[in-house]
Amino acid sequence: MFFRREKETKLTFSDRLSAARTAGFTVEGTLVTRRGLGCEVTEGAEGMPEIGEAGLLVHGKEIARLVHGGYQMFFVTRDGHKLAALSEHLKALHTFTEDLTEALGATSMYNTGLGTICTGHLYDRVKDRDHGADKRPWE
Repeated sequence: MFFRREKETKLTFSDRLSAARTAGFTVEGTLVTRRGLGCEVTEGAEGMPEIGEAGLLVHGKEIARLVHGGYQMFFVTRDGHKLAALSEHLKALHTFTEDLTEALGATSMYNTGLGTICTGHLYDRVKDRDHGADKRPWE
């Protein structure tokens, strides 16, 4: 006769990773992959997952990050090799991050829902912008 509120179950980090497995992702340690794309997922505060920068898988385990070159987007590896990002790559990367965020139960932000995000910019006229303070002319 009386209605009770069900107790909220607190999901652990391993529960969230197993939910990602059931959603079709492959989880190997902290590397989460699906269809040639991957990212690092680490445990954050209170067991919430922190999703790292997603990118294209190169040589099986290396994640090539997405960089904006001003005129085109590229996937860049740690050793500096560039691969042009096609529209299919960008659509797949956006779908990958949205599906992973939903599967892990993480918060989806508005700006990430609009499209793919680049953390690096390699514009010709903005050289060394992402590398800290600029050198002064007298140095």
